[in-house]
Amino acid sequence: MNRFPLLSKTLMIGLLALLLLIPLGMIESKIGERHNLQANVQQDIARSASGPQTLSGPFLVISYKVRERQTYKDEKGVEHVRICECGPYETVIAPHSLKIDSNADVETRNRGIYQARLFNLHSVITGDFVVPERFGTDIPLTDMIPVGASFVMNVSDSRGISNAPQLTINGKQHEFEAGSIKPLTGNGVHVQLESLAPDQTHTLRFNFPLDLQGMTTLSVSPTGNNTEMSLKSTWPHPSFGGSFLPRTRNVDNKGFTAQWLVTNLARNGSAVAETGHPVASENFSVDFIDPVDVYLLSERAVKYGVMFVVLVFTAFFMFEVLKSLRIHPMQYLLVGLAMAMFFLLIISLSEHIPFLTSYVISGAACVALIGIYMAGVLKNRKPALVFSGGIAMLYAVLFGVLKSEDNALLMGSLIMFAALAAVMVLTRRMDWYRLNQPETTARA
Repeated sequence: MNRFPLLSKTLMIGLLALLLLIPLGMIESKIGERHNLQANVQQDIARSASGPQTLSGPFLVISYKVRERQTYKDEKGVEHVRICECGPYETVIAPHSLKIDSNADVETRNRGIYQARLFNLHSVITGDFVVPERFGTDIPLTDMIPVGASFVMNVSDSRGISNAPQLTINGKQHEFEAGSIKPLTGNGVHVQLESLAPDQTHTLRFNFPLDLQGMTTLSVSPTGNNTEMSLKSTWPHPSFGGSFLPRTRNVDNKGFTAQWLVTNLARNGSAVAETGHPVASENFSVDFIDPVDVYLLSERAVKYGVMFVVLVFTAFFMFEVLKSLRIHPMQYLLVGLAMAMFFLLIISLSEHIPFLTSYVISGAACVALIGIYMAGVLKNRKPALVFSGGIAMLYAVLFGVLKSEDNALLMGSLIMFAALAAVMVLTRRMDWYRLNQPETTARA
């Protein structure tokens, strides 16, 4: 004999909802596993092609030696002056002006069912260096011995350089060599130049083309006193980041255009420190993002799984109470498992077909399954159709939540409020004490 049937049924429904956390957690774990597999594939492609790219420079590295006078005493105590050459020392000079005109296209590399996106940047880099007298130091001209100069362009992954660029400085062409130059570190290319006379100011105007391949992210360090960059692409899903956003941008379904302008007054640190070594500079970047990350959307969908189960169980319970039906806990459990299968179907289908298509197929399959089952449980097609229609509406609302992350909390709150309001309105005249009477009393 059950003395409190309503309380027992409510506790049983709550226990079933908690049990369904197990399959939902397993599905979420599987989504994370597939996401990690995709990340590993992207890393493998990056190892065989090129990874995210960061452009820094160009810089002008000037090498020189310094005459130093040292005094010493011989055996007789007579002082002598010895002149020695010390060094070499390096001074790193950033561009006075730097301009990058570029366009980019995006290609997709496949490995099995996983994809990685690579961008191909085609750019022309122009600018000028202004080298002051004595290379900006306070060393006397008579003590300064020029050794040489190097033009250096740092590229985070130099494997992505896909052309053989020629550097033009003041009308004279030079061939690039691989590697960077001390004191600059990292990957890149450089050109050895003739030494510059320290007794005058030099202006070096340069330009060179650079074709660069990378994965997902392109970052640029605005090393010039004035740095301008224009970028065009047919990729319609850019994400701009870094320390500086574009001054102007235009994004549509045909692609995007963006322009950056960064001056030395806008940066927190100078491009070159007092020691002559370049310091870390803020970057601006653009990500060629995947417009639909199926794993991220699926993971977000599973997080709403418990709310869906609670709403469906609540509707199930209301049918049972209002229609005086007797629904077995196993029937609750089967409906809950059907709801959980929806999330597993999404991730398995979306790896092969577009996410929207997989979402519609998964939702339609689960709605049809639950509708057919409910028609048998409720012994009536009409309430089963109403119940299935409500679930279909929940799936439609969930899709809106997934597509609008900024409004997810608002939409979720409205759904829960609407569900609570519906329960309160439908049961406002219900005698809960009568429903909670022992079953023997109710039969008497």
